[in-house]
Amino acid sequence: MTNVLLTGFEPFDGSGVNPSWQAVQLAAATPPDGVTLTTAVLPVVFHDAIAQLRTAVEESGAEVVVCVGQAGGRTGITVERVAINLDDARIPDNKGAQPVDEPVVADGPAAYFATLPVKACVAAVRDAGLPAYVSHTAGTYLCNHLFYGLMHLIATERPEVRGGFVHVPFLPEQVTGGDQPSMSAQSIADALTAIVSAAVTTTTDLKETGGSLH
Repeated sequence: MTNVLLTGFEPFDGSGVNPSWQAVQLAAATPPDGVTLTTAVLPVVFHDAIAQLRTAVEESGAEVVVCVGQAGGRTGITVERVAINLDDARIPDNKGAQPVDEPVVADGPAAYFATLPVKACVAAVRDAGLPAYVSHTAGTYLCNHLFYGLMHLIATERPEVRGGFVHVPFLPEQVTGGDQPSMSAQSIADALTAIVSAAVTTTTDLKETGGSLH
């Protein structure tokens, strides 16, 4: 059995829901074969999110960590490739903090790459019949903050752990005007299950294009 930690975020920016946490809970109900799945909901609060993730990693004994966050406006499941050492918050977090041009980790490297097989994870979601692609920017808000914090933890203290970040679209109930793309919580959960399975079973990523022109 492989111990996997799957995390989502609490609601933020005035919304009453966050698709990341809803989908994580659904995915936990039917984990892939050979996987012991632990979940955690994290606060949309700078630094507190990383501290709680650290605790969850320690308590779960996770060998693989997949953090999940909302990316409203995206058309599919996006597996993140790069975390950057930058907080530049367009909106305040849930405690009112709004860092601008600050490092996630003082004196940390400029960036980290995910250690999940990102292209294999994308292929697994597509095989499940859902839209997915590799993303090369996780933004500069809490999602990137947490992603960088996870990869810094792995690089400096837990090299045996593999980890990464997945962004998911809005839920249909968050797009009442119908002017932005959305995906059901169950479909997002199915995608996360496919990603977890690929992350656990794939150690060498696919050698195929996943780049973008802009």
